[in-house]
Amino acid sequence: MSTLMKGTAILTIGLFLSKVLGVLYVIPFYALVGAENIALYMYAYIPYNLMLSIAIAGAPLAFSKFVSKYNALGDYETGRKLLKSGLMAMLATGFAAFLILFSLAGPLASIIIADNEQIFTVDDVRNVIRWVSFALIAVPFMSLLRGFFQGYNFMTPTAVSQLIEQIVRILFLLGSAFVIIYLLGGSAETAIQAAVFSAFIGALGGLVVLYYYWRKKKPEYNELLEESGRPHNIGMKDMYKEIAVYALPIIFLGSANPLFQFADLLTFNEAMSESVYADVSDVMLGILNFNAHKLVLIPVMLATGFSMALIPLITKYFTTDQPRLMTRTLDQTFQILMFLTLPAVAGMMILSDELYMVFYEESEFGSAILASYLPAAVLFSLFPVTAAILQGIDRQKWIVINLGTGLLLKLLLNIPFVRLWEVDGAISATMVGYSAAIVMNMAVIYSVLNYKSKIVLRRVLLIGILTAAMAAAAALALIGVDLIIPLDSKLQAILRIMIVGLAGGAVYAFLGLQTGLAQRLFGDRLTKLTRKFGF
Repeated sequence: MSTLMKGTAILTIGLFLSKVLGVLYVIPFYALVGAENIALYMYAYIPYNLMLSIAIAGAPLAFSKFVSKYNALGDYETGRKLLKSGLMAMLATGFAAFLILFSLAGPLASIIIADNEQIFTVDDVRNVIRWVSFALIAVPFMSLLRGFFQGYNFMTPTAVSQLIEQIVRILFLLGSAFVIIYLLGGSAETAIQAAVFSAFIGALGGLVVLYYYWRKKKPEYNELLEESGRPHNIGMKDMYKEIAVYALPIIFLGSANPLFQFADLLTFNEAMSESVYADVSDVMLGILNFNAHKLVLIPVMLATGFSMALIPLITKYFTTDQPRLMTRTLDQTFQILMFLTLPAVAGMMILSDELYMVFYEESEFGSAILASYLPAAVLFSLFPVTAAILQGIDRQKWIVINLGTGLLLKLLLNIPFVRLWEVDGAISATMVGYSAAIVMNMAVIYSVLNYKSKIVLRRVLLIGILTAAMAAAAALALIGVDLIIPLDSKLQAILRIMIVGLAGGAVYAFLGLQTGLAQRLFGDRLTKLTRKFGF
């Protein structure tokens, strides 16, 4: 158990640090290329993010489950057989995917750009998509190696390679943009092309790390191979069929957010073509699906950890038929998720002007989009958790069906909603699609587990009341801060965030402890600690 916990902790820390870097790099990058050019990066970023989700979300876990299963049976030869054939298969698949995306860059760009009166041309978009497509060659290959190590419950290579991949990508991205714009006097479009190519360079950095760990562990794995029991002699067709069963629901789950963004990419500019803002719809889409989206994902990081930790627990209780423990785990999960996510969203909405200025620049339009988009973070958090529960109770096909339904709603509603409400229409269509998928997930959970909990409803209501009190305190603090610290610089914005965040956080923490809700959710250690302070 200690080895399992250690491995999970290493993987979680690596993933968290990687995601934090993925948010922070936008501050210098935005300063380098400027507000109007972020949209061009986003046009490549969304296909890249979709590709990355497909490659990383499904493959490592599927390969790790396969290798782990046969290792547990003493059959180390089958896992090595997968590694040998899988590396070649992933290399071939990655190269084929690269050729497909590279070839489709032109038609895709023609769909994305409604006409050449927008800021960017079809050629601009086609070029950035082609540059980012090179990453497809390396990422699937890298995913198989990560999954192989995880199959031996060795999580360090995955965590370290993810982190190094992100660091190398960001250093190349920022460095190349700086050199092209400031030292060579090149255009922002050229800098964006180099920036998106950083996905490929980062993947090479990750591969170097994985190769180092392979050389280090190969003698140990060879010893296990020599001691291997009788192999199961699984044919290649059956081997990859088993992997597909593991991977497909996870791939679809990991691709949920990029798929919704991709729907915007295909439809937003066309829907905005008759709007008075048609000539700047590029910029509006960039603010929504890159600038604001990066900040909206901050509260969602909490859900990522929950969904990773939840699957083995739910699987255990479902397999061993322990409905009471299952219900208690689900109750605790939903309550903690809401306890952490709701106040984070409310606080960020109040501080949307300050947050947008810290990460980007002062923009009434940008901060308004951020404030409108932030409530979607609650849905972005709930979906992976409810989907993880479906995985745990062996109802993976419903993840695909429910998310597919939500995505279809997004596609059907996006154009009419955008024509009615512009950016808010795209946000509304996303929220409708996610809400439908979550409701359908909960319906399956209720049907299979007969799960219904009045205590969760009561506690969520209480959390809502505490969040309202916190929001009121934060809003009052912001009024006071306005009198002392104007919003004229990034430093002042940071000071305002710290003061208002401290005021709102203190009120929320006090009420959470005073009502006993925090102690009930976070257990004995917090209870013992808070009793010393009179709660």
